[in-house]
Amino acid sequence: MGIGVLEDRYLDRPPGTSKLGEDQGPSFDSASTSELKKDGEIILVPQPSDSPNDPLNWSMMRKNTIMIILAFSSGVTTSLGPMISPGLIIISKQFGVDPDTVSTFMVGSILLFTGAVTFFTASGANIWGKRPFFVISTVLLLISNVWGTFADSFPSLAAMRIFQGIASAPLETLVTSTVSDLFFVHQRGLRLSLWGLMLGTGVLLGQIISGFIIQSMGVSGTFAVSALIFCLILPLMYFVVVETTYTKPRGPGSVVDARPDSRASSIDDLKKDLKGDDPANEPKEGYKSQLRLFRGRLSDESFWKGVFKPVPLIMFPAVIFSTLVYASFFCWLLMIGVLSVNIFSEPPYNLNPAQIGLTNIPLAIGALIFSPISGWMADAVPVWMAKRNNGVFEPEFRLVLMLVAIPMSTAGFIGFGTSASKGLPLPWCLVWITMHSIAVPFASQASISYVIDCHTKDANQAFVTINFVKALLSFVASTVGNGLLAKFGPQTLFTGIAMLNLGISLLTIPSYIYGKRLRSWVARSDWAQKI
Repeated sequence: MGIGVLEDRYLDRPPGTSKLGEDQGPSFDSASTSELKKDGEIILVPQPSDSPNDPLNWSMMRKNTIMIILAFSSGVTTSLGPMISPGLIIISKQFGVDPDTVSTFMVGSILLFTGAVTFFTASGANIWGKRPFFVISTVLLLISNVWGTFADSFPSLAAMRIFQGIASAPLETLVTSTVSDLFFVHQRGLRLSLWGLMLGTGVLLGQIISGFIIQSMGVSGTFAVSALIFCLILPLMYFVVVETTYTKPRGPGSVVDARPDSRASSIDDLKKDLKGDDPANEPKEGYKSQLRLFRGRLSDESFWKGVFKPVPLIMFPAVIFSTLVYASFFCWLLMIGVLSVNIFSEPPYNLNPAQIGLTNIPLAIGALIFSPISGWMADAVPVWMAKRNNGVFEPEFRLVLMLVAIPMSTAGFIGFGTSASKGLPLPWCLVWITMHSIAVPFASQASISYVIDCHTKDANQAFVTINFVKALLSFVASTVGNGLLAKFGPQTLFTGIAMLNLGISLLTIPSYIYGKRLRSWVARSDWAQKI
């Protein structure tokens, strides 16, 4: 029982544990499984209401369309940070600024301010909904890229990047909670993989494309092209991505998941909330009404309490684990892009910006191939394990994907550092860094889907915590990275990164074994309930 996940002595079903099938094991306490809505033999978690306005009841085409637009927009937004990497040396020479300062303000600052502002956007999204933040973010990003196109000094360029970081916050952090708004537990892995694919290819393809643009049109050309892309995204964002937050209680007989963080806790509570109203009789909201940008307050929660809520969430074991793993893997993917500029622009490689951008092609191909595979595995493996666990799903089953991520990333770092240090032919370097890019979607899938499953209602704030630590780590790394490379050389530096990343990744073992007990501890803790 548990497939290696230790059972808890206090709670049978701590937050995150749910039933995926009725043929093995007992039904949940809140309702018999014969009354529950299913997808084949899989019980839907969370259970949808009978309302046509419940996003869980929308057509799969509509939900997938919204997800594709958000994932693409998020990928383009994420690419804004590293896309400038091939031009860092050009900016340094053009404005007479040292490389570390250029890297700090062109790459690090956008990440840092994105991470800081997410505290406010996540809290605001919980109260006023996600749609206004998505639309406003798109408008501001369009403005920032127009600004970057005409910036003619380093201070102006630096200020624009800070503004761009602030504008990027919603599209980088609210997509994960949108997945939990639209999709059931057994469907989330594939959608998160789509988002992860867009992030990964955004980072990599952004540098490939921008390398050619910088080579032919200069640095300002990259912002001009980005502005055109956001001109296309804006109408899609406004006319298609409607509000996905559903605030009304789900009806009686629809409860399967009685976790404290589920959308509904008990039939009795629901009856009190509904006060006799039948969700099935709720009139379907018209398209014109759905286009409203502001709907008033969707929650009575305090905005400022929500702003500070991500801070204590770092004390939740699942959030600690996901934060460290996601931040580490994503940070090093970004740093490879920054540091490889110096490595590949010097002997024996002597590559120009366009050629440096092309070095990301194998990384992008790896991400394109393995992101969907990781997404399929993130759903298929836990369901397969749940069927062998008497039909009970544990979030820890998501962590199995780290079995792929850990060896690939460790070998990739050590191999790249050794190859670059010895001046081996370029294909050797590309093979090793591609191994890390393949590991990233598996680590991202494991960490993000795990924290969403463990703390569904706090998904917004939890990802704020994760993204801020990622931003802080990336800011520090981009600030000191070039200096460390010059001081220690590629072999020592990347071997050190490999050992640090490995140490963080090995936290998977205790997280898997003791995860259920830790979730129970959080659920039973008075301090956690007050957050």
